[in-house]
Formats: sequence, structure tokens, C-alpha cells
Amino acid sequence: MKQHSKLFVNLIFVLAVLAIAGVLFALRAAHATGSTLEAELIYGDANTVQKFSLDNDATYDVDTGYYTVHIEVKDGAARFVDSPCPDHICESFGWLSAEDQTATCLPARAVLTIAPLS
Repeated sequence: MKQHSKLFVNLIFVLAVLAIAGVLFALRAAHATGSTLEAELIYGDANTVQKFSLDNDATYDVDTGYYTVHIEVKDGAARFVDSPCPDHICESFGWLSAEDQTATCLPARAVLTIAPLS
């Protein structure tokens, strides 16, 4: 009789673990349908904001009033690419894909940030 009750307890434990795993898997799949982040470029003296979806691969050319910056979005990340500014420091920030990551191009007065969708 003790073996049957042990088996029953083990079976209940396994079913509980599988149920929790199923719920976690369903929640993860629901969030994976689209990006919850976007790239924001804040530029110029007026602090103009331009937003780019991280779901679509593209290259954007934005005239900041000082330089035309080139933003590349690919595979859920964004970066400054082919900067016309004299020092090219903004290019060295590389790919940004996590929330609150930031790259700055001071000569162009432009800041690229990864932010939650608004």
C-alpha cells in the first residue's frame, strides 16, 4: 500500500510540474509574437523623436539639421551605420537590442535608444 501512495504522490508532483511548464511555455509564446521594443532617435535642437520598429529590417536616413545620420535596423537590433561625422564614435556603440541601451552621435546631436513600445 505504501508503494501505491508513493507512486500517487510522485504522479501528482509530475503533473503539477508539467502544468506549470505548460503555462510558462504558453506565456512565452504569447510574448514572442512581436517585439515589445522599438528604436527611438531623438535629434536636433528641437529634440524631434522618430521611432523605428525592430520587427522590420531597414535602413533609415535622418537629417538632424547638422548631419544626415544613417540608422540600420536588422534582426531586432539597431545601430548607427556609415556616420558622416568626423570621429565615427557613434558607430562603435554597435548593435543595440536591449531596453535602455543608447548610442549617441554628438556632432549630429542625435541619440539612438531602445525603448518599450509606446
